[in-house]
Amino acid sequence: MERHHPRRWLAAFVLFPCLAGPALAEPAIEVFTTAGAPAVNVPSGLAVIELDAPGRLDAELSRDLPADPDVAAAMMRERMATPEWQETADRYADSYLGLARAWQLGIEKVPAVVIDGRQVIYGQPDVAEALREAERLMGQEGRR
Repeated sequence: MERHHPRRWLAAFVLFPCLAGPALAEPAIEVFTTAGAPAVNVPSGLAVIELDAPGRLDAELSRDLPADPDVAAAMMRERMATPEWQETADRYADSYLGLARAWQLGIEKVPAVVIDGRQVIYGQPDVAEALREAERLMGQEGRR
């Protein structure tokens, strides 16, 4: 039986997207908002990043904690020992990754729909409408 070297498989998986990327690539769309400014008409498969999620998660976790810091710390250690804690830790990680991405892109206000990390449509909570607006703007730029 012939064995394939794992590096060859890895190279194939890494190179394929690079070679096929331009032909297969769809525009990367990112939606940034807050719970108070929800996005609507979000096409399926698009994630909506709520920039206030870390603060809301903090508030949720600190709810019902006593004022005594030692007792509160003990309660948090108990919570962190449960099987459900990994899901909470994952939610924290995701929310802070979204916050870091918004900072990286220089998002100034919400809602914001970002296309390919370059074009931003601000103030339009209807994502489908924001995408139509971006398409219209790109068409105008192409005619110049």
